[in-house]
This record gives sequence, structure tokens and C-alpha cells, in this order.
Amino acid sequence: MRLALPLAVASAGQAAMGVVDAAVCGRAGAVVLAGAGLGNVLFLDLAVTGMGLMMGLDPLVAQAFGAGDARGARRLLWQGTWLALGAGVLLALPWALVPLALRPLGIEDAVAREAGRFIWIRLPSLPALLFFVVAKSYLQGLGLTRAVLVSTLLANVVNFGLDLLLVFGGGDLPGWAGPLRAIPPLGAAGSGLATGLVTVVQALYLALAVRAVRVEGGLAGQRRPERAAIVRAARVGAPIALHLAAEVSLFALVGFLAGRLGRAPLAAHQIAIALASTSFTFAVGIGTAGGVRVGWAVGAGDTAAARRAGLTAFAAGAAVMALSGLVFFLFPGPLARLMTSDPSVAPVAAALLSVAAVFQLSDGVQAVGAGVLRGAGDTRYTFGANMVGHWLIGLPIAIGLGLAAGLGVTGLWWGLCGGLSVVAAALLHRFLRLSSRPIAALAPAGAGARPEATS
Repeated sequence: MRLALPLAVASAGQAAMGVVDAAVCGRAGAVVLAGAGLGNVLFLDLAVTGMGLMMGLDPLVAQAFGAGDARGARRLLWQGTWLALGAGVLLALPWALVPLALRPLGIEDAVAREAGRFIWIRLPSLPALLFFVVAKSYLQGLGLTRAVLVSTLLANVVNFGLDLLLVFGGGDLPGWAGPLRAIPPLGAAGSGLATGLVTVVQALYLALAVRAVRVEGGLAGQRRPERAAIVRAARVGAPIALHLAAEVSLFALVGFLAGRLGRAPLAAHQIAIALASTSFTFAVGIGTAGGVRVGWAVGAGDTAAARRAGLTAFAAGAAVMALSGLVFFLFPGPLARLMTSDPSVAPVAAALLSVAAVFQLSDGVQAVGAGVLRGAGDTRYTFGANMVGHWLIGLPIAIGLGLAAGLGVTGLWWGLCGGLSVVAAALLHRFLRLSSRPIAALAPAGAGARPEATS
């Protein structure tokens, strides 16, 4: 738990910024909230693809560290950095055209305008976001979680202040604020700009934390791009990227369908997603920690320890998500009203939170399952399970209930519930089967000294 707790809090802190963004935009009106929500979903659909590619470093670094190869782990960091820079630029360029398609696809003009501005102002920070994931993979793979946690706490403080300033403008600031008073209200674009600036701050903070990690034997020759190492990391990360893209694309599609139903359903969808994501990220943090422990054990050739670490993570994730499900079940209305004062949005958001209460346990199990399987180096199965669960089962249920049966956005969310339940069962079964026999490491164990953090 010493590893899981800071990672879980850090993951929840990342989601908390999304909750703050939604709350601030909600006070600016349904159009701003809907635009920021749609823009954020579409940006994340792109971002998680790159993030998944970078997360291929998770098992590689953890297994290298478990095998005692500290220099190999540091080399992976640098190759991941090159991969982050290249992928960040290549992914961002074509995505700049996405806002142009929103109006032709039926999104309300005002919402489409806000969403487009959000996406355009958020895209330049994508390389920094991907580097943040690389540095996080390296540090957590070494068991150094303090910097990840501190960067997230710092980001939340800065993000809140920037959100208020950029969404509403500086016109109401006191005279001593000087030029800040000239900042105009930017609406959804202000929220995107705030998050982008905070992402850069987080990336710089982790860069300093990485620099403080000393590796015996020096780092000569470690920083040059190596095609073979980059390709190796990309091959491990590609299934993770596809898995995350498949899952987030489904949520993006549901958000788009909610947008077709009107601004109130879309705004309610954004509120419920923001709150459900907060609890979900606790499970992600637990799964990440479990994956690190599994990776260490696999690198050391100890499958029994890998199984224990994975099952412990499953139990912890299920417990946390059962608690969050109880909160959503008991207090859907107050939580919705905390996020928005719009009487057309709050009741719909409360109904969605009641659905979220049902799938919390499944969501936690599938999040932990993805983490521990990633630590074992088994990244392809998770992608297949997500395609079947979300797209072949969850999506038809969502369309059938939400559109054909006329249940609206609530029906769409019941489809999400069905898909998550299938994926959770599949990933738990996979880990139990995989850990019942020796698990091979992704690469032969190396020899080297373990790193030490100077701070």
C-alpha cells in the first residue's frame, strides 16, 4: 500500500482537475460546460492513444528494475522521451481538423464553437503530456512516487486559479492585479488553456525529479535515440494505446450521441463523467501500483509474488470502488447540484450518477486488471477484451436503450455499464489463468545497480 496510496491519490488528483474544470465551466453556463465537455472528450480520445503508447514503458521499466538493471531502465526513459516528442507532434497535427466536423455532424453551433476552441488551444500541450506519462512510468517503476504525487497536488492548485481567471476573465479582479484584469472571459477555451499550462508545469516538475535520480555507472550513451529500443517500447505500448483508444472512443461516441440529444443531456453527461472518473482513477492508481509490483516480481522470476501482488490489487480496487458506488447511490442529487445550478441539467446528471453507482465495482476491477496484466507484459489481451466488451456488447445495448427504446442519455449509460461488466470479468479471469503458471519477462534480466533518488 505504500506504493499504491500515493499513486491512487495522484491518479485521483488528475481526475480532480477535470471535476474542477467541469464545476467552473458549469457556473459559466450550459453552453460553456457542454462545449468544454465535448472538447475534452475529443481531446482525450487523441491523448489516451499517445498515453497508451508511452505506457508500454510501464512493464519494461518495472521488469528491468526488478532484474536489477537500473541503467537499462534509465535508457528506456530516454527512448520513451524521443517517442513522446515524435508521437505528440504526429498525433496533434491531423486532430486540429476535428473541430471543423462538429457542426456538419449535428452539434449545436454554440457548443461546437466552444468545443473547437477548447481542442485547438489544448493540442500544443500534447507532447508535454506524453513526456509526463514517460517520466511517471520511469519514476513509479523505480518505486519513487513522491514527485508524481507532489506534481499532481501542485497542478490542482494552479489549475483552479487559472480556471477561474481564464474562464471568467480578470475584469472583477482588484486594481493591484494589474494586467491580469485585461484578460477577457475565454469560456471553454480558458479551461483548455489552463489545463494545457498545468500540463507543462507537471512535465517540468517530473523532469527535475528524474534528473535527481542517480544511476551507478553513469549515463554515457543513454540519451541518443535508438531505433530498436523505441520500436520495442512502441510494440509493447501499441496494444495499450489501442485498448485505451477503444474505451475512450466509446465514451466519446456516447458523448456525441448525448450532444445530439441536446445541450442539457451533454452537460449532464460531462458532469457524471467527471465525477465517475474521480473514483475510477483511484482504481487506476491501485492497478498501476499492482502492475509495478507484478513487474518487479516477473523481472525477478517470482510468479507466486506476482500473483499475490495482483490479487491484492484486485481486492483493494474492488473495496475502493464499492465505497464510491455507495456514495453515488446515496447522494446523486446533491453531487449533481454541487456541479451545476442549471435546473435542466442537475436532474439528468443525478440519474446518470445512479447508473454509475451500479458499474463502479466493474469499473474498478477492469482498471486494476488492465494494470496488473500490463505489469506482466500481457497488453494484447486487454485490447481484445475491450473491443468485445465495449464495442460488440456495450455499444449495441447503449443504442438500443438510449435511442431505440427512448431512454435518452440514461439508456446510453446503461450500455456503458454492460460493457464494463464484461471487460471486468474477462480481465480478472485472464490474470488468474496467466498467474497460475510461470510468467516470462519481456526481456532477459540484466545486471546493474539500483538507482538512488537525491530528493
